[in-house]
Amino acid sequence: MIRRLGHAALTLFFLFLFGPRPAVATIEYRVSLDRSAQHMFDVTMFVPVRENELVVAIPAWNALYQVRDFAYRVRDVQASPLENYKPAACPVFKVDKQTWRISELSSCIPGQDPQLKIHYSIEWNDSGPFNSEVDPHHAFMNLAEILMYVPDRRREDTSVLFAAMPLGWRTAAELPAGKSEYSYAASSYDALVDAPVEAGKFEDFQFTESGAHFRVVVDADDWNRERLEHGLHEITKYELQLMRGAPFDPPNHEYTFFFHIGPYADVGGGGMEHRNSTVIAAASTDNALAIAAHEFFHVWNVKRIRPQSLEPVDYTKAQYTRALWFAEGVTSYYAAFTLERSGLWSKNQFYADLALQIGELESRPAHRWQSAEESSLDAWFEKYDAYNAPDRSISYYNKGQIVGVLLDLAIRDATDNRKSLDDVFRRMNEEYALQGKFYDDSEGIRAVVEEVAGKSFKDFFRKYVSGTDEIPYDDFLAVAGLELKMDRNKMAAPVRAPDLRTSISEISHPTERQRRIRECLLHGSTD
Repeated sequence: MIRRLGHAALTLFFLFLFGPRPAVATIEYRVSLDRSAQHMFDVTMFVPVRENELVVAIPAWNALYQVRDFAYRVRDVQASPLENYKPAACPVFKVDKQTWRISELSSCIPGQDPQLKIHYSIEWNDSGPFNSEVDPHHAFMNLAEILMYVPDRRREDTSVLFAAMPLGWRTAAELPAGKSEYSYAASSYDALVDAPVEAGKFEDFQFTESGAHFRVVVDADDWNRERLEHGLHEITKYELQLMRGAPFDPPNHEYTFFFHIGPYADVGGGGMEHRNSTVIAAASTDNALAIAAHEFFHVWNVKRIRPQSLEPVDYTKAQYTRALWFAEGVTSYYAAFTLERSGLWSKNQFYADLALQIGELESRPAHRWQSAEESSLDAWFEKYDAYNAPDRSISYYNKGQIVGVLLDLAIRDATDNRKSLDDVFRRMNEEYALQGKFYDDSEGIRAVVEEVAGKSFKDFFRKYVSGTDEIPYDDFLAVAGLELKMDRNKMAAPVRAPDLRTSISEISHPTERQRRIRECLLHGSTD
């Protein structure tokens, strides 16, 4: 649509110059690595012009649920016609801390097919999967932390070219290849920035599991390829079987694991999920595999089985959801089960991890007043050290994992072990992910749980998800013939008691029903 300017002749000129462009027009990016030693990305953005004004912005958040204001890293934003680089030709006006406006484009961009060239530099030297980094060793890019966007044109085709590549470097990204070497294409800005990029002299290998194709990109000081490849086979095989097939998107129909392994990587350790890939930083190969079990399950839970409150992504401000206990915490539950059910962990390791999670929750006084839902909403406070104190908050990862165990046991109990939380995920995949729909936070989860279990879970969600009732662990664990031992003398401490001792063991003489449920729980099956 052309905005009216009040003068007939000028309006006709704009209709000719800035009228609707062909659908094939693409917003293009060129990212130069020429100044890697200075930790600087030089970005040039090429935008087909359609109106007399263009607004661009850079996200305020990405990867972490934290407003980190990437704009503070941006330097020297300039705009000019494509043909001649004249920085002053198109004046740039900063609207707010993350938004810029370029106006009166008709006077600074001549030609029949006008394009605007926007150039800026942005500094990044932060390791880890949640950041971006460029140095003489390598470059890792979460593109939403680097690339500006046109707010009302996020759905247009995009492409990115990496230039001034140091000798011997390669690039890897889970995106369709572009028109030239070191370039990639995407159907939208959102699709482009949901695909991280590694550049450098990395090692890589590929494998196929259960009909799905995987790429593995490794930047490491010390790693065990045989151990990593075997573990990834087992993790992907189990989770693909659990969810009945791979959901990867065309045209590649594949998934990429990016690993940064070594003591240097653990400084920014952890994992970050993306739609068709994940980035994992870990101190060792075994640690990397433990994180991979969590991150790969995200290909379903949160990337496709997704709460409505996170759609569409709003890059401008905090985006609140009550469902992180499910998106992250229950994913941690499935990570632990994946490791156990695939044979990478023993059942005693699974019990020990669950006991550790219970001990962590019970040793935080805040569990008495902050619910799993409230912890999800308050995720945006996690960048403040004081918020993470035991007497101030709990973790939605931690309590969510415990709630996942409780839900699984409660569903098995209600259905005499004919259904489980596995069935809830498969049903949510069918009802939401495969239909392109999104669930209504905790209420949407509860609806599917009740559909699977055939009974009301209103009290369960009121007590343990939106509420802060004390959890009767023994009642839930007894369903599977398990019991919890905990040193409750430590519980009265006003701050976290790190030596709180917890353990989970199998009861000596389980009933046949308890034994059956426990065996099915550990093997990922039902009666």
